Amino acid sequence: MSTTDKATTETPDEASPASAAADSADAAAGAQLSTAPLEDSPTGPAVGIGVIGWARWFWRQLTSMRVALILLFLLSLGAIPGSLVPQNNVDALKVVDWKREHSSWVGVAEKLQLFDVYSSVWFSAIYLLLFISLIGCIVPRSWQFVGQLRGRPPAAPRRLDRLPAHTTWRTGKTPDEVLAHARTVLRGSRFRTEAGEDHVAAEKGYLREAGNLIFHVALIVMLVAFAWGQYFKSEGGKLVLRGTGFSNTLTQYDDFKSGTLFDPDDLPPFSFTLDRFDATYEMTGPQRGTPRDFKAYVTFSDGAHGTPQKREIQVNKPLEVDGSKVYLLGHGYAPIVSVTDPTGKVIFKDAVPVLPQDANLTSTGAVKVTDGYKDKDGKKEQLGFNAVFVPSFAGEGMGTMFSQFPALLNPQLMLNAWHGSLGVDSGLPQNVYRLTTTKMEPFKDESGQQFKQKLAPGDTMTLPNGAGTVKFEGIERWATFSVTHQPGSGLALAGAIAAIAGLAGSLFIQRRRIWVRAVTGKDGVTVVEMAGLGRSESTKLPQELAELAAQLHQQAPTASDPVEETPEGERG
Repeated sequence: MSTTDKATTETPDEASPASAAADSADAAAGAQLSTAPLEDSPTGPAVGIGVIGWARWFWRQLTSMRVALILLFLLSLGAIPGSLVPQNNVDALKVVDWKREHSSWVGVAEKLQLFDVYSSVWFSAIYLLLFISLIGCIVPRSWQFVGQLRGRPPAAPRRLDRLPAHTTWRTGKTPDEVLAHARTVLRGSRFRTEAGEDHVAAEKGYLREAGNLIFHVALIVMLVAFAWGQYFKSEGGKLVLRGTGFSNTLTQYDDFKSGTLFDPDDLPPFSFTLDRFDATYEMTGPQRGTPRDFKAYVTFSDGAHGTPQKREIQVNKPLEVDGSKVYLLGHGYAPIVSVTDPTGKVIFKDAVPVLPQDANLTSTGAVKVTDGYKDKDGKKEQLGFNAVFVPSFAGEGMGTMFSQFPALLNPQLMLNAWHGSLGVDSGLPQNVYRLTTTKMEPFKDESGQQFKQKLAPGDTMTLPNGAGTVKFEGIERWATFSVTHQPGSGLALAGAIAAIAGLAGSLFIQRRRIWVRAVTGKDGVTVVEMAGLGRSESTKLPQELAELAAQLHQQAPTASDPVEETPEGERG
């Protein structure tokens, strides 16, 4: 038994009608090992004559795999500006800052729709063309693949020795016995077999084309999921003080972004109250101050009249409600400040959230007293205080107002005082964490400098000229939550998993055919031929053919050569 891994060719002198028929049979045996669409015959009618011809040509180009890959590349290339230039639907304030810093590029950027990349005309055109191209590639290939599944392995070529992998031997078994054993061996290796007059045809590896189709279908699923998520998504943020609550309505959010087709009525009805927030840090060693665990304890109610339930929200462990997820994003402190007027009446008392500026939670904010204050002359005014809060002050003479540790080891609050108009009645939006002093005047101390004072919890600051007092009552905690609804995320994940599985199948599974022919030779001994043909050249096919031939050889072993008789006159 010998195995070869090469294809023999005929010379021009050997060409004949018989060899032409053999070539036709060989071509049929190797045809359609893939679901790639057949090209137009160069001898057929010209494509491109008239409107219909040009439409056919455009459709052929659009639905070719080459164009689909180009469009996929353009889509990924077109997404780059969306990550480099701020987007209106993500952060409008950053867009304003970018325009101010790059004023010379604003006109070009607006014409190219760089501030709305994912909803721009050119990005949508690429997206839509890719979608159509993939569908146009998949539909005909799917029908073709179904036809191949319903078909049977083709008959064996006349010249099996011309195929890339080939082996032959002689056996004492009859052709029928050999072919019966061949069918058993091939079916045992999960080949689909078809019996011929003097041969058995077998085929295997259909999952390669199935994987190829699954990969392209998965790309369409991912595109649909992406579009679905972009059009119907919603995301909002909310800062919640300990002891206060949040209800999932549009007016409750501090900031909110949504897709084009989002409907506020789609927000799932739920509410929660922040009962407690715990944060632990590394206390000693080189990683001192490193966060170890953040956990928010909430009382959650599902629906307008839901039963209150105790829940925990941690980083990367959100609370899930009807397809929406509540993430814990950040945390900080809120000094409790009370303000009295010159008569001693408390006109303001509240916990004022301040925003962290570094890892040790050095925080800044503003205290705004908008109503109820009158100076000693009875004139109505508004008060404002710039605030710097440090949870762990180093101590007097140990540096400036920067925290040394994120936990409350030595909390201090620095305030400077202003009076006048806060501008909250102008109708223009204001940053609640920043004091607008354009229409305000600072309080002055005895030296004529701006009045400011550092306070520990329980300390009181007396404003100049009998303007009242400010007391640092205590400290509260706050946490920020993000409520996100991404309807296409599950579908996108399924598409990604299917794409990986389909790509693995199309790369590692080989479509191949094997034929076994058994005929009686001129000397009455059965001649067995085995040959294989794959979609592409691979070392796996000759190896597999050799293993199958070895199994068949055990059932139909090589016949011993006949002993030639020596003439009697030549015997010595």
